[in-house]
Amino acid sequence: MNAIITASDLAGELAGEHPPVLLDVRWQLSTAKATGEPAFDGRAEYVAGHVPGAVFVDLDTELAGHAGAGGGRHPLPDLAAFGAAMRAAGVSADRDVVVYDGGQGWAAARAWWLLRWTGHPSVRVLDGGLAAWDGPLKEGARTPGEPGTFEPAPGATGLLDADGAAALARSGLLLDARAAERYRGDVEPIDRVGGHIPGAVSAPTTENVGADGRFRPAAELTDRFKALGATGGAGEVGVYCGSGVSGAHEVLALAVAGIDAQLYVGSWSEWSADTSRPVATGPDPQ
Repeated sequence: MNAIITASDLAGELAGEHPPVLLDVRWQLSTAKATGEPAFDGRAEYVAGHVPGAVFVDLDTELAGHAGAGGGRHPLPDLAAFGAAMRAAGVSADRDVVVYDGGQGWAAARAWWLLRWTGHPSVRVLDGGLAAWDGPLKEGARTPGEPGTFEPAPGATGLLDADGAAALARSGLLLDARAAERYRGDVEPIDRVGGHIPGAVSAPTTENVGADGRFRPAAELTDRFKALGATGGAGEVGVYCGSGVSGAHEVLALAVAGIDAQLYVGSWSEWSADTSRPVATGPDPQ
């Protein structure tokens, strides 16, 4: 099954006999502490208007564990709690799931990756997010329906830890999905130090989409990743970012291109917090 779905196809499926479970995962990286601005509230945005039938899922509390325990800013959630949250949202293994966010695609991709990694067979992301939806919106919170039956069963592959990411940077291909200036170490607005994992290749997530926020055609993505050293055949591919959110979007883009990839969930926020781990700077992988 495709990893993404268009707004028109989603509208058709929602009107069908077996509509997918629809999850609204609106979220954005908060800069409130640095700027003094109010923090983004995805739940409030959801209540103000969402695709009819969608259930809100909070990335920080339901798609991630507590930060500060050495796993980065968005570590893996407790699987029992994640399963309970997904069942409360109506998720079952025998029913399709579609996830969307405000348009950036990062949060939706995090939900997609988690559900896929824990065994759900059919999850897609709305290409372009809510911005691509031209149908009606519904206000208010959706009344919970019958709970789902999904039980997370983590896969044996697809997940990297810090040591695995370091090894893959040397033996295969490790892509850094952050902005190029953060990869080079020119700036680092969030984590302890700037730079990248030695051997990693810069591949900003923003280059996976067009000006409208939708994924570039699969053929273009295939060409992009091939130029970076990734193919659908030989060699392992891994991805990391700041905290395992935009990196999930890169894994999704690779899936659109027909390339399997692993995600280092702890990402730079975990790696850079450990002063014993090496840091490379500049435009080259080193």
